[in-house]
Amino acid sequence: MKKALLVVSFGTSYHDTCEKNIVACERELAASCPDRTLFRAFTSGMIIRKLKQRDNLHIDTPLQALQKLADAGYQDVAIQSLHIINGDEYEKIVREVQTLRPLFQRLVIGAPLLSSHDDYLHLMQALSRQMPQVGPHERVVFMGHGASHHAFSAYACLDHMMAAHRFPARVGAVESYPEIDLLIDGLRHEGVNAVHLMPLMLVAGDHAINDMASDDDDSWKTQFERVGIAATPWLQGLGENADVRAMFVRHLQQALTQTLEAAA
Repeated sequence: MKKALLVVSFGTSYHDTCEKNIVACERELAASCPDRTLFRAFTSGMIIRKLKQRDNLHIDTPLQALQKLADAGYQDVAIQSLHIINGDEYEKIVREVQTLRPLFQRLVIGAPLLSSHDDYLHLMQALSRQMPQVGPHERVVFMGHGASHHAFSAYACLDHMMAAHRFPARVGAVESYPEIDLLIDGLRHEGVNAVHLMPLMLVAGDHAINDMASDDDDSWKTQFERVGIAATPWLQGLGENADVRAMFVRHLQQALTQTLEAAA
């Protein structure tokens, strides 16, 4: 039986960032199941269109990729999401998979990065290995994307767990709670005078470059500096973190193992 591995991410239009993060994850996921042929899909229609118009590079959506796999005779397909939370993008993958499930003998999906209590603990351990050493009046601030989906609470949960474990970092979100103003007020109250800004995203793309690290009036860097807190940006996506990549591999292997156990 022909077996495939389909790795699905939001995507990026930055080629070097894609290599450092998405390709790095794909490589390790493929190495964990060498009997499968690797394929790629993006969930962002905007990025897919941009790559097609700018570079004449075609990337499939998950639905297109699955249909092509079925047409090519692949009957055992494992899908691994590279999304951070169980939000709109991941739920869309799940819905599309259900519509095409009859085309395959076996079809499994690995969970996004933050899907269980242990995932939050593992992520903090992973983040600690990429964080710089901070002094008593310094903190690391992670920028998440945020979501209108109810899974936006994952960012607040991670922020709360960091506080509970006395982890020297905070988590905010660009498009939902916790907002940057909340973090600034809390850190000023703690007497923090310097922060290191890092993206809590698979890739360091537009949000990290413009909303976090730029000198624009509304960037996180500028907003911290405006209140007297020095801000140092780090443009490193989570896909560059070997421990984060290992978490995705673990989720894929869990999905494959659970399916075999259910069949048995």
